[in-house]
Amino acid sequence: MTASRSSIPTEPATARTLNQSALADLGDIPAASRWVRSGSLRLHLLDYGPVDGVPVLILPGITSPAITMNFVARDLIDLVRPLVLDIRGRGLSDNPPESATAALRGYDLASYASDVDAVVSGLRLERPILLGHSMGARIAAVAATTGRHELRGTVLVDPPMSGPGRDPYPTTLEAFLGQLDQARRGTNADEVAQSWPRWPRREQELRARWLSSCSRTAIAATHAGFESEDFFAHWPDVPAPAVLVHGADSPVVTAAGAQEAAEANSSAELVEVPGAGHMVFWDEPDASLAAVRAVLRKLS
Repeated sequence: MTASRSSIPTEPATARTLNQSALADLGDIPAASRWVRSGSLRLHLLDYGPVDGVPVLILPGITSPAITMNFVARDLIDLVRPLVLDIRGRGLSDNPPESATAALRGYDLASYASDVDAVVSGLRLERPILLGHSMGARIAAVAATTGRHELRGTVLVDPPMSGPGRDPYPTTLEAFLGQLDQARRGTNADEVAQSWPRWPRREQELRARWLSSCSRTAIAATHAGFESEDFFAHWPDVPAPAVLVHGADSPVVTAAGAQEAAEANSSAELVEVPGAGHMVFWDEPDASLAAVRAVLRKLS
């Protein structure tokens, strides 16, 4: 499928909202806000420090503002310096301009990867590790292949392997947008639990308060990119050391997908998290964080 401008909705900037209770969440986390320019866009990050730690740039998924990965970042502070990016169109980061001419309206992988380059340069991160989940894993793969920055390594957690000629991404756009509509009219953790019953309660609460900060255009364009941009066009070129972490029960990285990934990049390490689906950290927090900590110990 090739995305066209007409098939991707647009929305006014005012459609993205955050209420006072959501903003108050920022006061409860041990991180400082950082701001970086990527062209005309202002990008927001949560920096957990310490400033002399090995930087790990965490790139979240399609509907995950930076704060929703707080529980991941907090578990890594003793090992590294986690920094979590509000991907463009989400959280406190800007949307691309309405004049964006790309088929995916500025939400293509090349544009996302350029934001990673801007963050690494703007914050002067020395030999960072890229750690991405889902959409963020696809972004990390592309950013790792540009050669613009020296990396200590790349960790991809359950990257969507859909693309041209492949099976579609298993979660439909309608499901994502339905959850967004719930958030915009006002939702709560109980309603979020109907879609994500396995998540810890705190993560259901953050989802309820922060999902409305995501742009409808960003979600639709990224979902279209899951079908039109091929992960395997970049994965074989991701340099070592590279690690692909996946849920044993994930419908996104299936057993066949994991096997193809192993064959396509023979220098990469594959790590399976038992019992986890695609939302690896949320489904099995203890096991997934233990696996990622072991990986980061080796890389840092």
